[in-house]
Amino acid sequence: MLGNGEYACFGGFYAMTEVKFKPRIDLENRTKLETVIPLSTPFVIFVDPSDACNFKCKFCPTGDPKLMKEVGRPLRQMEWDLYTKIVDDICQFDKPIRVLRLYKDGEPLLNKRFPDMIKYAKESGCCDRVDTTTNASLLTQDKALAIAEAGLDRMNISIEGVNSEQYKEFSDYRINFDSLVEKVRFFYENRNGCEMIVKINGDTLTKDDKQKFIDTFGPIADGIFIEHIMSCWPEFELRDVEANSDVGIYGQPIKEIKVCPYPFYSFSINPEGSVSLCFLDWSRKLLIGDVKSQSVKEVWDSKELQQYREMFLKGDRKNHPVCANCGQMTHGLPDNIDPYADQILEKIKG
Repeated sequence: MLGNGEYACFGGFYAMTEVKFKPRIDLENRTKLETVIPLSTPFVIFVDPSDACNFKCKFCPTGDPKLMKEVGRPLRQMEWDLYTKIVDDICQFDKPIRVLRLYKDGEPLLNKRFPDMIKYAKESGCCDRVDTTTNASLLTQDKALAIAEAGLDRMNISIEGVNSEQYKEFSDYRINFDSLVEKVRFFYENRNGCEMIVKINGDTLTKDDKQKFIDTFGPIADGIFIEHIMSCWPEFELRDVEANSDVGIYGQPIKEIKVCPYPFYSFSINPEGSVSLCFLDWSRKLLIGDVKSQSVKEVWDSKELQQYREMFLKGDRKNHPVCANCGQMTHGLPDNIDPYADQILEKIKG
């Protein structure tokens, strides 16, 4: 054990030993999917409070208003009545889902009832945990206290630069960086047991920038992490940045996975109620249902979702117009069920 004042090394950078380097997902304690599929209850359901965003980041399709208009995706907030129906529907599963993820395409804090959404889900008992991902720019003190009091279990904060100029360049957003740091600090100090992870994309930063990120956010977070650029959005070209060709998003070796694992344990609900196969369906080309006319459980048990599962297991992903070239299959996946595809196919068809 290192003594007081000693430093720990992370990827060539140094921080006081109380700083924890931790990715936004658990890479070590994951359930082996091949041992539990088929699932009667999904592990994770994404529910998008808002598919609009106040940032226009170069790596994200939502940040391109012209593109959103071209694909016919009006930016909106989820209505309260629809949200409560979704949560009530989730309670129909035979046990709580593991995570209700209040995030998909946009900035969740744009939804004025975001704290209420957390509270309603927590009080319903429909899930073990509620988490979200935010850019924290709208995290006022009042909102931070309301979110903490509502019982959020985990907040992932995406940092897009280490000064105001970098924010303007990368996200086309004018921000007072010092003020942002204070917002993060305030939530950390008043988080009420909520785990807070702060991450940044490091491929566009200098070594000094990365060290500044560690020194700035390490002491005011439960974990920090420096990620790498990946092209995860199908059919979307990154703007003025390139995917890392050496390592995946978490620094892992690049390896192509044939069977997408997401449909076997999760799906995503968009603000207007349409249901997407996965959280990367920004253009709404992977729709499998609609919770305005179906229950959440009906979507999970639907033939549409089952057909996608069988497609992946049969090795037909490369023939799909959207899924064929998904960057998540090379740079982002923590799970690999390829070796068990035939075995799982027999189980789900049985």
